[in-house]
Amino acid sequence: MTTAWIDGRPAPAAALQALALTNYGHFTTMQVRAGAVRGLDLHLERLRDATRELFGRDLDPARLRAGWRGALAAAGVVDCTLRSMVFAPGADPAPVGTDDAAVLVLDVVSVAREPAAAALRVRSFGYCRAAPNLKHLGTFALFHHRRLALLEGHDDALFVDAQGRVLEGSVWNLGFLDGAGVVWPEGPALRGVTERLLQAGLAEAGVPQAIRPVGLDQVADFRGAFTCNSRGVQTIGAIDGLEFAASGDAARLPREALERRPWQPL
Repeated sequence: MTTAWIDGRPAPAAALQALALTNYGHFTTMQVRAGAVRGLDLHLERLRDATRELFGRDLDPARLRAGWRGALAAAGVVDCTLRSMVFAPGADPAPVGTDDAAVLVLDVVSVAREPAAAALRVRSFGYCRAAPNLKHLGTFALFHHRRLALLEGHDDALFVDAQGRVLEGSVWNLGFLDGAGVVWPEGPALRGVTERLLQAGLAEAGVPQAIRPVGLDQVADFRGAFTCNSRGVQTIGAIDGLEFAASGDAARLPREALERRPWQPL
């Protein structure tokens, strides 16, 4: 069951109407287990920075955490998927100010999720998201391209820019295995919390990493690839029909790195 809350109370219809009619805001999505989250500090940082950029005001992390705890308590769960959305309650988000109350935080609680076990077969599309530094509410193009991929018999969409550089997937980042370590594609893409957690975990384990441009015509040079998002890590089995040699175990190394990251209580 999916439930929506504002400050630990059921979200009123007026707030949901404002969110539906004015597609201006941002969000983050977390997997909560036993009332704790991996990368909680990174989620708080993401929401703080985006609120400053989109609304010109600060967002108290204590308010966020209290709302999350209240939402979970009201929903009666300790394991869930938690999406926290920040938006303006009125029709015009342009006015600026410093009052926290001038923006609403909608917390949506739904069933806990894990990555699928099967390897993804993805299809590439030329697309670069608007304002890629923000996890904003403008998600139409992400799911539209994913639908196009599904209609062609693939599992998901992979985005490349006008220069043919691999950027990101519909709702995930990706890394490549080069036989020695991990290569992260460089380019205008949303930098995910799980990506940052993996980079920290791999660094602690002494795994070589590089961040550099990766052309779509270069993916055949890699042994394998994987996706990462709030659900975790999943193997990429093929890109545009090109099979990876290490498709069976490509997720093992990053998954172990993620397992080493601590859970932080809400």
